[in-house]
Formats: sequence, C-alpha cells, structure tokens
Amino acid sequence: MTDDTLFMQRAIDLARQGEGHVEPNPMVGAVVVRHGQVVGEGYHQKFGGPHAEVHALAAAGESARGATLYVTLEPCCHTGKTPPCTQAVLAAGIARVVVAVGDPFPQVDGGGIAQLRAAGIECEVGVLEREARYLLAPYLKLVTTGKPWVIAKWAMTLDGKMATHTGSSQWISGESSRAVVHKIRGRMDAIVVGSGTVHADDPLLTARPAGPRVPVRVVLGDLTTDTKLAQTMDEAPLMVVRQRDTEADEYQWLLDGGGELWISGTDDRLTRINLLLDELGSRRMTNVLVEGGGKVLGALFDAHAVDEVHVFIAPKIVGGEGAPTPVAGLGLSDMAAAWQLVDTRIETLGTDMYLSGRLPKS
Repeated sequence: MTDDTLFMQRAIDLARQGEGHVEPNPMVGAVVVRHGQVVGEGYHQKFGGPHAEVHALAAAGESARGATLYVTLEPCCHTGKTPPCTQAVLAAGIARVVVAVGDPFPQVDGGGIAQLRAAGIECEVGVLEREARYLLAPYLKLVTTGKPWVIAKWAMTLDGKMATHTGSSQWISGESSRAVVHKIRGRMDAIVVGSGTVHADDPLLTARPAGPRVPVRVVLGDLTTDTKLAQTMDEAPLMVVRQRDTEADEYQWLLDGGGELWISGTDDRLTRINLLLDELGSRRMTNVLVEGGGKVLGALFDAHAVDEVHVFIAPKIVGGEGAPTPVAGLGLSDMAAAWQLVDTRIETLGTDMYLSGRLPKS
C-alpha cells in the first residue's frame, strides 16, 4: 500500500463517522499530511456544518502550509450553507490535493479541481476511487438520478418464508437481528411498507433506541385509524400513498394529525413505485428502507429499483405451500438473469445468519 492509498483509506474511515448525520450531504473525510506525518484530520460531522476539509485544515493550522490534503470527494467551489472549500485550501497554503472521487453535484462537477489547478496546486484524482464510491453511493445516486438509495430488508426462515400459512410472523429473527434492524432504521430518511404488512404485523416502524435520523413512515395502500402507525404520528412522520381514485376526505384524520396523503396519479404498480421514489428524491431523501411485504418488494425488484439488500435468516422451518415468501411480483423467467448480489457480507447474529450486499447497475 502506497502512502497515498494509506492516507486516503484513513480519510474514508473518517468519512464513515458522518453516516446518518450529514445526509443529504455526502459523507466526506479529509487528512492533511506533511513530510509523511498526519498533522490534521476531520470529517463532515453534520448537515449544514463545516465540511471535512475545513475541520482538517483547522486541526493542522500552520502545518498545512506546503502539505498534502487527502479528501474523499472533490472540494466544493461554491457557496452553499458554508463557504467554498477550495478557498480554505488556497488560504491554508496546501501544495498538493489528492481526491478519491469527483463530485457530480452540478455546482461542482470538476470545478473544484479546476480552480485548485488554476491556482498552481498539484491535484490527483482517483486514489481509492472504488472504495470511496462504495461509501458515497447513496449520495451519488441522489445527485445523478434524483432518486434515493433503496435498501430492501426482510427476515425469513431457512425455507424462505416470511410467515406461516396462517400469517403468524412474530418473531422469525432473534433479538440480535432485530437490534441491527433498529440501527439501520435510525439512519434512514424513510421506511416503506405495504398495507398488507401493516394489517398483519401492526408495526411502529421506528428506531429503538432512536438513531441520528427520524425516518418518515410510508404506507403503500390503505391505512386505518386503529393501527400503531396512525396512533403515533406525534412520534414520527407518516405518509400514506394511495391511488388516484382516493378521496382526500377519507384521510382527513391523517391530515388533521399532521400526516400526509400522497396520491400517485396512477394505478400501475411499477409506475407508482417510480413516481414515489422520484417524489422522495425531490425531498432530498438519501436512504430509503423497504421492509415489505412480498408484493412491495417484488414490485421494487421488477422495477430494478433496489440498490442494497439486508436479509436475516433464522434456523427455522415452517413449510406450507401458501406461506408467503419475501419477493413476489412478476419475477424472472430465466435463472441466468437472476439478480446477483455483489460486495456480500455474511455474519452470525445469535442463531441467525445476516447477509447483506448490493445489486450492480448495468
């Protein structure tokens, strides 16, 4: 491992500490190195706060003059909630800047590097680019497509069932698995479920204990006032997504309680999914967790809208031809076309197996 990759890896590790705190901004880390020694480091800590470069340069002080700055994302060159990072880099007297990934944000998009080079600063782009892109993937998707990063999550038995043939589903996974789910929820912008899941499980869809974010709970389909979701609008936001033939008067109780009714304008399931993701993206939601049921997850897979999968597999067998499976929808006709996860990780949680991975995009 070269010095450049070593210091960039440190910047990536720092960036990860901002997860859940900085969105819709990107997670960014920065390290200042002089004569082979780290003299300052920092990361973007919260949305609206100073960027990683500013923290690192402040920590380095006068030692930044003539030093190298390693940063996971191209320094910004525009004034947003904070001043341009390029100006801070120039003022600090940095001699060289090493960047992992260029920023596709329209107000940057190569402009930061160009500005630094025009000022005589040596710039190198692409060090540990793959690793940085992995961390930045939700941000990059939101900026380039306008849609949030979609995470599909489910728990199932060893024989691939989400419930018994009678609908009994609590609990499939153990306490350790459920603790991980709550941690994931706590960094999401929205949690999506179908009305079938609400009627079967009556979930709260909150993170317990609370995480850095409070996700909007989104229900696809009908919702009644006797559900936990309807009764806890003071604890977390609630959105109900309905088809175009829905009368707003039916959900006056939702509106009166501070919830939101979003009417998609179409009856087609795949179109409705894409319109919803566009809507959530327009609100700058970065990460969306979809917890089922099978019809909703199936529609998302059919629409090629899933980016990441988290599955909790319990060493239990329930059988039953009519017992529901995690992913319904149209599905695929050819096994050779099956969705294949990459960057998979497998770990044991109590007696459960926890598998996660991402879906490559063509």
